[in-house]
Amino acid sequence: MIHKIESILLQLCYRVIHMHKVLFTFLAVLTLAIRPAVAETIVIMGSDTIGAKAALHLAEAFKAKKEAMGTTVGFEISAEGSSTGVVSITEGHADIGMTSRPPSAQEIARAKAMGVELKTITVAKDGIAVIVNEANPIESLSLAELEAIFAGDVDDWAAISATAGTISAYTRNTASGTYDLFRTKAMSSRDYGDSTQKVAGNEQIAAEVARNPNGIGYVGLAYTATPGIKVVPVEGMLPRAEEYPLNRTLFYLVDANIRLSHIANDFIGFTLSPQGQHIIESVQFLPIY
Repeated sequence: MIHKIESILLQLCYRVIHMHKVLFTFLAVLTLAIRPAVAETIVIMGSDTIGAKAALHLAEAFKAKKEAMGTTVGFEISAEGSSTGVVSITEGHADIGMTSRPPSAQEIARAKAMGVELKTITVAKDGIAVIVNEANPIESLSLAELEAIFAGDVDDWAAISATAGTISAYTRNTASGTYDLFRTKAMSSRDYGDSTQKVAGNEQIAAEVARNPNGIGYVGLAYTATPGIKVVPVEGMLPRAEEYPLNRTLFYLVDANIRLSHIANDFIGFTLSPQGQHIIESVQFLPIY
């Protein structure tokens, strides 16, 4: 009798264990079925002008769109200057580069020597906005006056306006595409003056000018809403004017010799889509159409 009871109990235990195994397997399969598929992380490096604001907004919207479709997307965005964007693609460190200027002949040649074909993709239009402290009464600047300020030919506001004060001219660092383009377009390709102060990014320049009544600097359009600054017309034109002398194009950069991952290619398409261009416009850049 005891043996029969033990046998029945053992059978019940086996059945319970089997049921637990079946339940565990079912739950595991169910979890895999409802868990979003994980895609590759998209690595984007380069221009602070694009990366510090527009790329972040685009990435968040793209992630939300993909998550609604059951796919999780990761982003690694580093915004340290256009030169780093070119290097990141040339040396294979990123899926997408960002640059606020076209690659130079030297950069193109170096890339080709390494088997890389640099391809630019226009993602937005921009104007390099000249900014001063909101307390500065100056109403307009010419290209010649900008050259004189940033090349160090004049060091006091009294030389070009009705007010006096030692000029504090803030510039981007040498890795910046904005630094190079401003030097070309506003300074006749002259070197910056020794007294100019190099600052890491657009937001930092805007903050310094807002803090300093004698400050002057330049930023992309997305950074002109900083409290305490005002945008000064150049040659009588504001940055959104079609003939503005400091206008420019913003690019993504890829290697045309390799095939992008599906998800990175999809992100580029999203940036160029009406939704992506609406985001470009919402951060104050100019859409491409």
